[in-house]
Amino acid sequence: MSSSDSRKKNRSTPVYVKYIGLSFQLFGVIGAGTWLGWWIQQKSSMKFPVWLLLFCFLSIGIAFYQLYISIRSDK
Repeated sequence: MSSSDSRKKNRSTPVYVKYIGLSFQLFGVIGAGTWLGWWIQQKSSMKFPVWLLLFCFLSIGIAFYQLYISIRSDK
């Protein structure tokens, strides 16, 4: 390992910064999916919250898939 390689590693951002950013990304995906489900639910005027539940669980699934891909690429 040359000295320039070791300097690049020392200047790189810490690992926890990546995971803090990932947490905001997960929060955004779940929040956007839940908001979209709520909005569609308001427009459909159905009594049972089918759209809210569907989009909420779908966005949670997408968020966990993104987390899985991110963790798998770290190895």
